[in-house]
Amino acid sequence: MVWVWVMYLGQCTKDVIGWSRPASPPVVKVEMFYNSEYSMPSTHAMSGTAIPISLFFMTYGRWEYPFTLGVSLALCWCLLVCLSRIYMGMHSVLDVIVGVLYSALILLFFLPALDLIDGFNLTCRYAPLIIVSLHLGLGLFSFTLDTWSTSRGDTAQILGVGAGIALASHVNHYLGLLPDPTPDQLPFAVPVFSAGLVGMAILRLFLGVLVLMTTRALMKAITIPLVCRVFRVPSTDVRKARQHMEVELPYRYIVYGAVGFNVLCLVPLLFSYM
Repeated sequence: MVWVWVMYLGQCTKDVIGWSRPASPPVVKVEMFYNSEYSMPSTHAMSGTAIPISLFFMTYGRWEYPFTLGVSLALCWCLLVCLSRIYMGMHSVLDVIVGVLYSALILLFFLPALDLIDGFNLTCRYAPLIIVSLHLGLGLFSFTLDTWSTSRGDTAQILGVGAGIALASHVNHYLGLLPDPTPDQLPFAVPVFSAGLVGMAILRLFLGVLVLMTTRALMKAITIPLVCRVFRVPSTDVRKARQHMEVELPYRYIVYGAVGFNVLCLVPLLFSYM
């Protein structure tokens, strides 16, 4: 939830402000994939701030680990991501500073509301309908682009993943899967690292990624031709077809909604059977 809202607000703010990437020269651009996007604020800096801070906020007290270790890891993560964006030539120092401060401001208001939002996603009978409508509506009405860039598709992809994960959490709660621990079970002790634990983690990662890659490939193969046919967009050149808003938004939303759902529902279910 934190990742979705921080990235969504960051992407929309970029397109409203409309600042260009740093000029080259003098900047040497090491990465060119996102060069068509605007620059202010840095959404990498925003996610690089929000994710480690929120992970620390949500795990400290739930798991037994030193406070200083958690803070140090969060700060190092944030610093490395922010410096990398300057090194890659994608952002100015000002872009990164504003990204960090903007993310901190969002977290200030959003973290206290997480339990309330999560409770709604889990227990409200109308949650699936509202989740789908809200995330789809945000993607459709948030902003328009003068020219195509990667930001619109990325925003739809982020919202799709968020909707899929929220739906999966509702289904898990309804079916009694992945129940929350009782207060007397907390805090959890961090397991001792061993060859068996590392091997199990690698196996779970491999199988989980395999399921998600299969989901993504199947859904893309089905969704893109179907959406092109519905909106009568020529599909001979798939790359150009995907740049049409009426194709890009539903295809990204559906494909990555399925991926997000499988992350939290199908993959853990598969592990429990194995």
